[in-house]
Amino acid sequence: MRFIVALLVASLVGACATTTQSGAVGVERRQLLLVSRQDAERSAAAFYAKEKEKYAARGALNPDPAQTARVRRIARDLIAQTGVFRPDAPHWKWEVNVLKSDELNAYCAAGGKIAVYSGLIERLKLTDDELAAVMGHEIAHALREHSREAMSELVAQQLGIAVLATALNMGSLTQDLLDKAATLAIQLPNSREKEREADRIGLELTARAGFDPRAAVSVWKKMMAAGGSQPPAFLSTHPNPADRMQDIEAHLPRVLPLYEEARHAQR
Repeated sequence: MRFIVALLVASLVGACATTTQSGAVGVERRQLLLVSRQDAERSAAAFYAKEKEKYAARGALNPDPAQTARVRRIARDLIAQTGVFRPDAPHWKWEVNVLKSDELNAYCAAGGKIAVYSGLIERLKLTDDELAAVMGHEIAHALREHSREAMSELVAQQLGIAVLATALNMGSLTQDLLDKAATLAIQLPNSREKEREADRIGLELTARAGFDPRAAVSVWKKMMAAGGSQPPAFLSTHPNPADRMQDIEAHLPRVLPLYEEARHAQR
């Protein structure tokens, strides 16, 4: 039993690393990464493919060419800046799609699988800067591999049982668990720390791409106003907007010079 406990502790310690460079916003937290990047991306891609198939079946996958072109243009500019945080990211197999839905929501699954719900754009009447702020935040989750980290946290909850099962020759973790973890990683709220990281990295991506990072604050104000008595889906997976707006405003001085530099280069 002592050997098994020691093995469990060693596995957890050895699986801690950081997935990104710190950037101007200084995100440096070490993360628990028990699940391989390949497994995380495979499960996320399967989830994303099912979502596309579901929306395509009812004619709700990219039905508005102009809207889709706008979202993809903004995504292209943001993706071009991802190398600041990890050199491999610009070369990922990125996908960007708009899902016709009244939901106020968006996400970027592991490996760069982006989905933006049309309701987010239309109901909030987002400017390009505001849409870039939302997408930058979601891309930041993928850069930090927060879904992989969430999957690892779920696996860690099962690891003690899995180690015992392995020791007793009872089998190991299954693909079903990984697929479940991938779905939960997208649908369930992130921790406050992960959301702060995505906010800060998203600010820097937005600024470097030439979009006004101050729009991140106006997005949250619009989102909160739109919620009424029933908070939008986006707020259910992105909690604590008031505290986060304060943190965003505190980090704006770090990224506004990057925005001015990008705007000057674009002239």
